[in-house]
Amino acid sequence: MADRLLVSSGSPLEPKIGFSRAVRIGNNIAVAGTAPIGERGVTAAKGDVYGQTRRCLEIIDKAIKDAGGSLQHVVRTRIMLMDITKWQDAARAHGEYFGSIRPACTFVQVAGFIDAEWLVEMEADALIS
Repeated sequence: MADRLLVSSGSPLEPKIGFSRAVRIGNNIAVAGTAPIGERGVTAAKGDVYGQTRRCLEIIDKAIKDAGGSLQHVVRTRIMLMDITKWQDAARAHGEYFGSIRPACTFVQVAGFIDAEWLVEMEADALIS
């Protein structure tokens, strides 16, 4: 079995829930649902889907780098929104990060997140060739 690398973002929820921000096994990196949590542990860009999506992408980018990959290795993203009518705001931020990479991408609307201030949460999968 390949070595298992666990990547932490330092979120206080990781040990409480029992998850890692990202896990790498072999050439595969899976990034968990990533919320727009700012540096001080509070919600970033309150009320702003675009800003929150950018924050999620910053966290995902760092997690993938910490696992030995790069955004160029991302093959799939999932964007979960509280209000699907705001998809273009999230898409704009996604395009700024992935415009030339163009991973498979899914947008879905959800009923809610752990924190009511979160408007978006993201996941990503990367494959290092």
